[in-house]
Amino acid sequence: MRRNLTPGVILAICLTLLASSAFARGPRADSPDTFSANELLDSGHQFFGSVSRGLALAIREAVRRWGEPDGYILGQEGSGAFFGGVRYGEGTLYKRHGQRHRVFWQGPTLGFDVGGEGARTMMLVYNLNSLPELYKRFAEIDGSAYLVAGVGLTAARADDTVIVPIRTGVGLRLGVNVGYLKFTDAPTWNPF
Repeated sequence: MRRNLTPGVILAICLTLLASSAFARGPRADSPDTFSANELLDSGHQFFGSVSRGLALAIREAVRRWGEPDGYILGQEGSGAFFGGVRYGEGTLYKRHGQRHRVFWQGPTLGFDVGGEGARTMMLVYNLNSLPELYKRFAEIDGSAYLVAGVGLTAARADDTVIVPIRTGVGLRLGVNVGYLKFTDAPTWNPF
């Protein structure tokens, strides 16, 4: 069994385990300013068309690990890579009490990663006290394996704020990369 694992696969497994432990945080106490797993599933159902088993499992796993989020972003993104890559997206941040804000994100990646994807994205947002706290760079380690379609979950962190992107993508992509997401209030082609 061990002879069949290539160095790239071993590296991908190690980086994924490292990322999940680096961003691990216990569940937060429920609050009137957070969204429950059922509310997230309802929004996901409306946005994605139907809640697939993979999406439901990803949302439940994120809520189990990080608790109920302060907000969430629904949007779409596109990305491509040939060892180095870029990601661009846009969506709407939903906060409690009807607050909505249009946001954009972009960022470079570097790693053993080849292919491209288009994805509908739900990002769970934790510990966001004010909107300006979102407009910075969030470090991210991502492992992808898309062959036509798939669901992926990662975590990105800057200071105490954690963003958990859940992507349902279409495309052909395989690999692992490191990079960051940079959020802005206006679209830009500069991923840095």
